[in-house]
Amino acid sequence: MKASNKGWDQIGIAQAVANQSQIILAADVTDQANDKRQAVPMMDQTLENLKAAGVEQPIGAAVIDSGYFSEANTSALAKRDIDAYIATERLKHNGEIPPVPRGRIPENLSAKQRMVRKLRTKKGREVYAKRKGIIEPIFGQMKQVLGFRQFSMRGLVAMRGEWRLMCTVHNLLKLWRHA
Repeated sequence: MKASNKGWDQIGIAQAVANQSQIILAADVTDQANDKRQAVPMMDQTLENLKAAGVEQPIGAAVIDSGYFSEANTSALAKRDIDAYIATERLKHNGEIPPVPRGRIPENLSAKQRMVRKLRTKKGREVYAKRKGIIEPIFGQMKQVLGFRQFSMRGLVAMRGEWRLMCTVHNLLKLWRHA
């Protein structure tokens, strides 16, 4: 990845998909600075992992932060029967959300405008609010409890292995503490 030091830094961006119990269902590392191209591969990996585990229950809804929004992602997830709630932009802390427009949804809205409208509804706000209590604590626990702040290995394949090992440890700790 191009860095501000006028050179290139080897970097890995950790990705994770978790369920409501904070069990990580899919994990990967990418060297791409933009998350937009990661939403569909992560959902595909989640579907494959669930199928391999014998889980037949559909995913239903996916709550995804603003870095992953694109019209292509919303349509690709809809084709997989996943009800996506993807923020279209970052809001300022304690920023006020505009009220939901009343009436029928106009036919000429873009995918972004439809998603903005969907997230402004009461259900949309309730569903999206769960994201900060599901995925964000996982990364905090990785840093604080497990002491994982940076990769110790070089190369994308090695970083993937290291990240997936940390995710496995996280899952085992969750299951052990729950039991």
